[in-house]
Amino acid sequence: MMKTVLYPGTFNPIHNGHADLVERAAKIFDRVVLGIATSPHKEPSILELRVRLAVASVAHIENVEVAAFTNLTVNFAKEVGADVILKGIRTMTDFEYEFQMLSMNRVLQPGLETIFLAPSEEFSYISSTLVRDIAAYGGDISKFVHPAVAEALLNGEIV
Repeated sequence: MMKTVLYPGTFNPIHNGHADLVERAAKIFDRVVLGIATSPHKEPSILELRVRLAVASVAHIENVEVAAFTNLTVNFAKEVGADVILKGIRTMTDFEYEFQMLSMNRVLQPGLETIFLAPSEEFSYISSTLVRDIAAYGGDISKFVHPAVAEALLNGEIV
């Protein structure tokens, strides 16, 4: 039986820590769906750009698909046939929030499991917010993101 994991997030922008988790999940699961979500707290008009940048960032991994979604994560998981949701955690604050989401998702979609992966040590400090902030001040973000993402940030496509 093929196991599918959904790695959902807004990925604004996707960075090397995210790509690291996708690479590692691709070794554990038969199929990885990187779900790019809209959020009431994020600008939805750049959803297509985020999908394009995610595709560029994970194109080297064979069993990965990238798809946008605009509904509840549990509903999207069902649509793509995911058995498991993958969440990355870097800090205790991340864990507390994600554990609350796990509990809510269990009520909304019984049987849908959630697993947590911590990024590799070399990526544990990277966040999308920090990447955007560094880029906004003209800093070098090439160590943190795929070249397509760096270009989009430098061109002001991502704010």
